[in-house]
Amino acid sequence: MDFFENPHRERIEKELRSFLPAELTANWAEKAVGKAIWKYDVASLTKSISEPVWDFLSRGGKRWRPMLMLICCEAVGGNPEKILPFTVIPEIIHNGTLIVDDIEDNSDLRRGKPVLHKIFGVDMAINAGNTLYFLPYITIRNSDLPGTTKKDAYEIISLQLLKGHFGQAIDIYWHSGKSDRIPTEEEYLQMCANKTGSVASMAAKLGALLGGGSEKQIKALGEFAEAAGVAFQIKDDILNVESSEGIGKGFGDDISEGKRTLLVIHTLNAAPENERQRLLEILNMHTKDEKLLKEAIAIINKHNSIEYAKKAAAQLIEKYWKETEAALPESEAKNQLKELAQLLISRSI
Repeated sequence: MDFFENPHRERIEKELRSFLPAELTANWAEKAVGKAIWKYDVASLTKSISEPVWDFLSRGGKRWRPMLMLICCEAVGGNPEKILPFTVIPEIIHNGTLIVDDIEDNSDLRRGKPVLHKIFGVDMAINAGNTLYFLPYITIRNSDLPGTTKKDAYEIISLQLLKGHFGQAIDIYWHSGKSDRIPTEEEYLQMCANKTGSVASMAAKLGALLGGGSEKQIKALGEFAEAAGVAFQIKDDILNVESSEGIGKGFGDDISEGKRTLLVIHTLNAAPENERQRLLEILNMHTKDEKLLKEAIAIINKHNSIEYAKKAAAQLIEKYWKETEAALPESEAKNQLKELAQLLISRSI
């Protein structure tokens, strides 16, 4: 079965709208944070949380993280139908990270439209994004899951969120030009594992946990999803300098932001000193000048860094799939996991 023929895909959308309605009510607020001592201004909550978040969520997205969660549940022998309400967790948190990331990167576009803080203001966008980090805990708290399962789910979410912030911290420090050395490839992969792989790993681990998987299966699926997230980021880095078609941010934004991507790291290690210094100079300018962006990309292309990165992404998937394959029984869900990984590195998702 094709990955995107997943029968639960439409239900995921319904769960998102049920979880965060377009118009918030006092009853919704009470379920989220408890009964008001006085009175909630739900109109203001709607305007400052639901409206900007749905402006963002309505722009599209394949919802592959919640589908990954369902497939991991099924792959360990669980019933994905029973965990559908929990699929909002990785999708809501992921979109919160994007909203905040756009502010930190001073981006202009996301999914072909102005970034949220350009529409609603920095203050509202920061608060809405941060709210999405915590809102999904409601689904765990208000569920009838056993106490030990709730505890394990809380630990998975909080640890992966912390990892995400560690990855973002390192990425920000690098692209701000504050580091006086070139990051190693291993450091780059770890940064991506934390920043981009953390929510994918969260989805996989939660799916396996709620599906009744063993500790070995939860660990294997979490590591495979993390590696898939890294491969996804590498492919995203490639697309950002190859073509603006089909990606959410603007063409060449990674150069403008001074990102130390795998492409850049490989080029800096392979290029002669004059090209190396010129690439660093352009990266540290944080320029949006098209001529300079093209110059930087030409240096990257000269040293075959795109092909190098493509190969690295494919090798990651191959390595971690072998370990995951051994931990799972044969099933259609297992086949879909491998299909998803291939879609991620081909970036047809």
